[in-house]
Amino acid sequence: MSAGQFAVFGHPIGHSLSPQIHQAFAHQFGLELGYRTIDAAPEAFEAAVRAFFAEGGRGANVTLPHKAAALALADESSEAARRAGAANVLTALPGGRLAAHNTDGDGMVRDIAERHSVDLRGHTALLLGAGGAAHGVAWALLDAGVRTLTIVNRTPESADALADAIGDPARAHTRYWEDLAELGAFDLIVNATSAGVLGKSLDLPFAIVGNRALCYDLSYGQAAMDFLAWARTAGARFAFDGLGMLVETAADAFELWHGQRPDTDPVYARLRQQYG
Repeated sequence: MSAGQFAVFGHPIGHSLSPQIHQAFAHQFGLELGYRTIDAAPEAFEAAVRAFFAEGGRGANVTLPHKAAALALADESSEAARRAGAANVLTALPGGRLAAHNTDGDGMVRDIAERHSVDLRGHTALLLGAGGAAHGVAWALLDAGVRTLTIVNRTPESADALADAIGDPARAHTRYWEDLAELGAFDLIVNATSAGVLGKSLDLPFAIVGNRALCYDLSYGQAAMDFLAWARTAGARFAFDGLGMLVETAADAFELWHGQRPDTDPVYARLRQQYG
């Protein structure tokens, strides 16, 4: 049975695993779908999206650097997308309209809580970065029950803006990046910076890693290697990359488009074997 046309937009996008993931999900239900990558520079993004949907596209995933632009061009949006100020899923609506969703935070929490069996309730959390990726997961961490969320960013104004948007000063607050070594230890450290993708080192102090700490990088593969190596050297109890998050966010999009929830575990296991 044909399920229609789907795509992932990004710039660059050749590295994306989304086509492989969605084809694996479709196979579980006997569906045939077209799913392709579309490389669109920022100035061409909106036109490319509108052309894709005008030609019969049913849904699209959106990755860097287009998530904020995806929300801006949508006619309707989920609460998660509005809170994050960004969308990673676009869905066709009747009359040529588009709906925007953000599944990043839910996907990350599900990966941590269900795949890795770590209960986040009561954790002290440190969020490194305050850009779009951090916005995508901050509220989900609070919803998952972390006790406090400390946000640090090399540009303090961005961290302050995220904390202000959350609006819960008793739980979510900011500190200066230069003061990291003096903040004490955390139970959860989430790397939402682009350092790994850009091949840069974060140069983090070991003192921030608590004795039961989980360190989690939102990126995966080569981009996450330096942060995970630092975490293991610092004695973190757990060190995970974002491959499971990628699969879970894809499953959310698949369910939105097809009304069926795929089994993510075999897809994750296959990708983990392929990409380490």
